[in-house]
Order: sequence, then structure tokens, then C-alpha cells
Amino acid sequence: MAHAVPTKAPPGAAPRPPRAARRSRVTGTRALPYWLIAPAGLLMLGFIAYPMLSVLYYSLQHYNVAKPWKNGFAGLDNFREIFTADPLFYDTLVFSAKWVFTEVGLQLLLGLMLALIVNQTFAGRGFARALVFSPWAVSGVLTTTIWILLYNPSTGLSRYLADAGIGEYGTSVLSDTGTVFWAAVVADLWRGVPFFAILILADLQSVSKDLYEAASVDGAGRLRRFVHITLPHLRDAIVLSTLLRAVWEFNNVDLLYTLTGGGPAGQTTTLPLYVANTGIQGHDFGYASALTTVAFVILLFCSILYLRLSKFGGDDK
Repeated sequence: MAHAVPTKAPPGAAPRPPRAARRSRVTGTRALPYWLIAPAGLLMLGFIAYPMLSVLYYSLQHYNVAKPWKNGFAGLDNFREIFTADPLFYDTLVFSAKWVFTEVGLQLLLGLMLALIVNQTFAGRGFARALVFSPWAVSGVLTTTIWILLYNPSTGLSRYLADAGIGEYGTSVLSDTGTVFWAAVVADLWRGVPFFAILILADLQSVSKDLYEAASVDGAGRLRRFVHITLPHLRDAIVLSTLLRAVWEFNNVDLLYTLTGGGPAGQTTTLPLYVANTGIQGHDFGYASALTTVAFVILLFCSILYLRLSKFGGDDK
């Protein structure tokens, strides 16, 4: 039986390192990127994990700074009170769902329309895009300041409408339970629509023009091209943008807090705003933490369900 004869390295060549050393070098090279991002990853994990664990801990406590003699371990008492003895929880949860569905639906529709318009070629398109996207750069508090001035019954739009014979002088849409919801919706639409327009326009730029030309040659009109080419291509962008915006709208506190304060008569109080009022004004941080935990579970469940039903990231378009 013949035996393999080991080959000799050419004269002057460096000796080849053993197989174990080569494997260790390859493993170290592959692990290097993870070692480099580990400090930032640990820092981000600390910023995310510590607040979540703190909220979970306080949700199991009676922690009211105004009544320190009642503080202590509560177990599931806070959660039991939320689901069995707190009608405000259900009221704010229903309003939060109404607010999210209304805002996200209208913002998606108007944002899609704006994206399709500014995607066309026309004179002044750059200026039009900047004008459309500019409200997204305005903070929530500044947005509410603008709309509070517009809704002012003495100097705002209602005065000019009354001068034109529409409505009455001194009418405040923010203090009327019949108009306050839609007044808040319009104010948030002004800021939220550009978000959808930006994301959808960015995805529209990647649609191949050859598809539209081929469809036109086959006799497809604008509506059929939109339904069979544009919408399928925008599916993932629409799913992602609606999910992100739904989470942000559910957690919307700054605009409603500064615009209506949750009023009148609690008509515009969302669940996160109820949490903020319970913790900041009521000083009951234990119960507010329990409400936050429940809101987190609701958002997590709805987000997972939405992604599963929409098949986000799938190949079938």
C-alpha cells in the first residue's frame, strides 16, 4: 500500500502554520466585527433594558410619592384594578384605537396622494417636495402652538369664518366635545402626512419605468398600472410605515397634551396620556407603571399580529 509523501516547502518559504492556528485566526477575524460593536450594543441594551425592567418592577409595587405610608409590594393588585375597577382604562383604550385608526388611515391616504403627485415631473418639483416635507421637521409642541393660534376663537380661523357668515363669533373647536376630536385630527395630519409621503416617494423612485412602459404597450390604463404595478411594489413600504406610525400615534402624548390636555371632559385622553396624568399629576408611579406594562403588551401583540397577517418581507409581491 502506497503512503502519501509529505510535500516540502520550497527553499526560502515561510513554514505553513498548523491547521488549528489557521482555524483560530479565521474565527478571530469573523468575531472582530462583533467585538467592535459590542460596546455600543451593550450601551444600547442598557438604555433599553433598564427602563423596561424598572417599569416592570414598579408595576408590582404600591409606589405613590404623595402617600409613602402605603408604599410596598403589591403583586398583581395594580393589574387587577386596571382590568376590574378602572373604567377610565377601557375608555382611554377605545379612544386610542379610534385615534390610531383615524390618523394612520388618513395619513396613509393623503401621504400616498402627495407622493404620487411630487413623483411626477413638473416645473418647481424640488420646491414642492420641500414644501410637502417641511411639516415633518416641526416638533409636536411647536405644531400644537401653531394650531392653537389657528383655532383661537378671537384671532384664528373661526373669527374669519364668522365674518363670512359661517359659524358664530367666540366659537372654540377645542372646547366643544362635538368638534375637538376632528380638530386634533387635522392638527396631527398636518405633521404626520409628510412621513408617509417621504417613505412612499423613496420607494416609488425604485420602480422600473420599463414595467410602466410594457403595461402601457399592453393597453393598461393609469388605474390598472397603479393597482397591478405601483401598489404591489409599495406593499412593504406601506406595511412598515403604517406599523411605525401606528405605534407613534398610540404613544402620542405631546400633541394632545399641549393641544387639549385630554379634554374636554376626557374626550381626547389616550392611554399613554392617561399614564402620564396618573404618574405626573397623580404621583402614583406604581399604577402608572402597570398601565405602561399593559400598553406595551397590547402594542407588542398588535405589532406581531399585523406583521404576520401582512406577510411583511415576503417574496410574493
